[in-house]
Amino acid sequence: MKVQLRVLVGCLFFLGLLLSFHMPANAKTKFITIGTGGVTGVYYPTGGAICRLMNKIKKQTGIRCTVESTGGSVYNVNMIHKGELDFGVAQSDVVYQAITGTGRFAGKPIKDIRVVMTIHPELMTLVVRKDSGINSFVDLKGKRINIGNPGSGQEATSKVIFEYCKDVVSLKDFNPEYLKAAECPNALRDRKIDGYFYMVGHPTANIKEAADSLPIKLISLDIPCIEKLVADKPYYAWGEIPAGMYKGVDYSVKTFGVKATIVTSKDMDINTVYWMTKVILDNFDKFKKMHPAYRHLTKKDLLKGFDHRWIHPGAAKAFKEEGLL
Repeated sequence: MKVQLRVLVGCLFFLGLLLSFHMPANAKTKFITIGTGGVTGVYYPTGGAICRLMNKIKKQTGIRCTVESTGGSVYNVNMIHKGELDFGVAQSDVVYQAITGTGRFAGKPIKDIRVVMTIHPELMTLVVRKDSGINSFVDLKGKRINIGNPGSGQEATSKVIFEYCKDVVSLKDFNPEYLKAAECPNALRDRKIDGYFYMVGHPTANIKEAADSLPIKLISLDIPCIEKLVADKPYYAWGEIPAGMYKGVDYSVKTFGVKATIVTSKDMDINTVYWMTKVILDNFDKFKKMHPAYRHLTKKDLLKGFDHRWIHPGAAKAFKEEGLL
């Protein structure tokens, strides 16, 4: 009996060794968080879409993904640098400025930021009340206009616009507000503001909410000072918001934009970034259906809008396996 017991214990010990050798190194769950933006924008559902795909394969990868609503692009980049966020969504112009130490990051570059991929195009959108008297950019004078909460991509880009267009309209010519994007539809309805800037993918629940609660207009931004801005900055491009996307807006609007970019730190382990990239590439058609802003996205689009020298090695590995790099 003792012999049998010793044999049984020996077998269990040997089995335990075998299991320890064959269990994946990531068997212990690793938790990662993606910083996004306001819950009514496109960043938040983008983070949610990525996390849903990641969590479906968590038994294989040992990675559990959560999404966090944050102040936006600049906040996300800073928190990744400080080690308080693992991943974040940021405008491509903010990413460029952070890495190169220009614009809002002048003299204070954040060189440890790395790009995972870019997602949907984002267009700078000027939303105003229909009865505001604002029919063009110059009509912003004397109005109450939200330019974005501190630390957001909206605020950073809005300030660049008014620097380039200061001979037409400067920040001193109107009353700037600094609300979060999610607060703007109600503020517009309650006449606390006359309009707001929002760099976002379309369609977005935010502007739908505004259009459903009061008559709105979208203002085109194709004016000479912004044409110069787009010509000067390699991360900006012209785009169009199609007619009929929002209630009462039955005309197309020309404006400019950037790309939503998934970023992380250079210190994020290759395996985690690899799986995040691979799960999107492997489930690309499913991913495209997760939000209307991704409708026309192609796999090649995921590599546009940034200098490829900034790509994280884990993402590069997945793109090379796909034949895209």
